[in-house]
Amino acid sequence: MTESRTGGGGESTAVAARAWQVVKAYGSGETEVVALDRVDVEIARGAFTAIMGPSGSGKSTLMHCLAGLDAVTSGQIWVGDTEITSLKDRKLTRLRRDKIGFIFQAFNLLPTLNALENITLPMDIAGVRPDREWLDRVVSTVGLSGRLKHRPSELSGGQQQRVAVARALASRPEIIFGDEPTGNLDSRAGAEVLGFLRRSVDELGQTIVMVTHDPVAAAYADRVLYLADGRLVDEMWRPTAESVLDRMKAFDTFGRVS
Repeated sequence: MTESRTGGGGESTAVAARAWQVVKAYGSGETEVVALDRVDVEIARGAFTAIMGPSGSGKSTLMHCLAGLDAVTSGQIWVGDTEITSLKDRKLTRLRRDKIGFIFQAFNLLPTLNALENITLPMDIAGVRPDREWLDRVVSTVGLSGRLKHRPSELSGGQQQRVAVARALASRPEIIFGDEPTGNLDSRAGAEVLGFLRRSVDELGQTIVMVTHDPVAAAYADRVLYLADGRLVDEMWRPTAESVLDRMKAFDTFGRVS
């Protein structure tokens, strides 16, 4: 696999996020655990990237570091043109609010708010008025036009996750991170949500990075990154569920593949 190893300097407009020589370690001395070991990666703008790997490979840690949710031990990370590893807490919080969207396995909806109120809540908190035309387009893309006045308890799991997807899209972030976003859904509802994520890339120009263990989910992506032992060891373009499954079996059979 060819990895980009450019550090410092300017940022390409085609890159939504970038990690350079990132190390993330927990503990010290004999108890030190290295979750990420000198990882270099570029996330293409306007594309759907999946991150996969065995349990403990560092895939969620990489996503959390790229999203500014976890500090790196060493190395650098950029979101767009901004190096986030040098930002103070307040500026990092503002960047996450303004430029990054999140979709997690738990829907994290407020039960007392209806779907529309949940979608616009982050912007309401930030004091930002939603772009009505964009909001209508997002709602239409995720198929929620007839459900906006329903509270979470009146929605299925798939519909609740669609609300979470719309919430992430509504502020037009530069990049959206999803951590097993269909993990709590049955296969049909999961396929619906993945389809909406795919459409948000194709029709809305969104950039999405998704951690998943599911070959079927990964097949919706343009590119799959494989981690093992905290290192980026392979990638796959235009994946299919079968090709992803075969690649994961190689990890299980032979351990780390270099």
